[in-house]
Amino acid sequence: MKTNNTTQNLHHIVIVGGGFGGLRAARRLAKAPVRITLLDCNNYHLFQPLLYQVATAGVSPTDVAYPLRSIFRRQKNLEYQMADVTRVDLNNRRLETTNGKIDYDSLVLAVGGETNYFGMESVAVNGFGLKGLKDASTIRDHLLHLFEQAAQVHDPQARQALLTFVVAGGGPTGVEMAGAISELIRLVLTKDFPNHDFSQARVLLLEAADRLLAALPAGLGQATVKALLKKGVEVRFGAAVESYDGQAVQLRDGETISTRTLIWAAGIRSAALVDTLAMPQAAQRRVRVEPTLQIPGHPEVYVIGDAAYLEDKNKAALPMVAPVAMQQGELAADNILRALKGAPQTAFLYHDPGTMATIGRNQAVAWLGPLQLHGFLAWVAWLVVHIFQLIGFRNRLLVLINWAWDYFFYDRAVRLISPTEPKTPLRKMERGQIQKP
Repeated sequence: MKTNNTTQNLHHIVIVGGGFGGLRAARRLAKAPVRITLLDCNNYHLFQPLLYQVATAGVSPTDVAYPLRSIFRRQKNLEYQMADVTRVDLNNRRLETTNGKIDYDSLVLAVGGETNYFGMESVAVNGFGLKGLKDASTIRDHLLHLFEQAAQVHDPQARQALLTFVVAGGGPTGVEMAGAISELIRLVLTKDFPNHDFSQARVLLLEAADRLLAALPAGLGQATVKALLKKGVEVRFGAAVESYDGQAVQLRDGETISTRTLIWAAGIRSAALVDTLAMPQAAQRRVRVEPTLQIPGHPEVYVIGDAAYLEDKNKAALPMVAPVAMQQGELAADNILRALKGAPQTAFLYHDPGTMATIGRNQAVAWLGPLQLHGFLAWVAWLVVHIFQLIGFRNRLLVLINWAWDYFFYDRAVRLISPTEPKTPLRKMERGQIQKP
């Protein structure tokens, strides 16, 4: 946005984060007489619910991301800057960024979350998180590399370790990843290697508690277990990871699982930027906000989404999911406009649209108010909702085409290995483990 003396005098709203919450806040303010600066270290909005499909070669990275400048090209009161925010100076109403210092009149922090490894450095170093496009592409390359290597390895133990895939965390991400990896192996990669027997390939889903999808009714969790078992996934309860050195997962009960793959889907916490606020935090490093989404003592600052801690009427913390962030983004924008008019602030009330998780081909679970669905009908509902929520007609069309292709031809169109060195463990393998056929 080009600035002049008139626009410079407008109330300046800075939104940090171009995710679900930041996007909704910015769009809500499109016709307001304000000046908006949107900051994000990436130049795209990412549809995170489909990252696991990028990681398992179902869709391309470009199908789940959309350029921020394209989204806001017609919004005259908004300027986007690609920048990383390193510190929030509350007293001076200023942000320190990689582009320099930026002053604000109102601030919306929609910084999202990051993987929580609970202090396990070995898991952070050697395991795989799934929070961004790079993470998803790295996992895809890693999985495909392992099968290429397994085709050349004849030592049974080395081959078994290459073909053992461990996913930690029984939430939606873990369930979706485990089911997708199993289908990638059984329905696609076995056809790619017709002269090799990959029947020893294993997919393990580890959950430290006693059930999957704890946010859903117990019946749906049980239906999820049954569906995963039919797809060949081994589900382990009471299985807490102690460490992972890139060669083997060590569980707290003493069991060791030889594997070259640990995908960590067992924890999330708010982004590290919130630490610079020096405000009281709750579990998962989330900032305790007022019901109006403002932080105590600084009514000009709103924290939304994964970074905000707020409880519902039952005193339970609001979940770190996209619908919460989107609704909070809209309320934060509305409350800023109310403040400009001298009107009272409105408290946030979450309207739960329901929870869904897919378990692979023809299988999903959905909790939509009084309805509890599982199986094919829930899967169709999941497809429709996710296609609708994608930004851009091109992305919707391409994802739909890829899904249709996968469904009818039992194929994954994006089985491409990037020309980069894999993270682990291939560069660590001893040459003696690889034999010429």
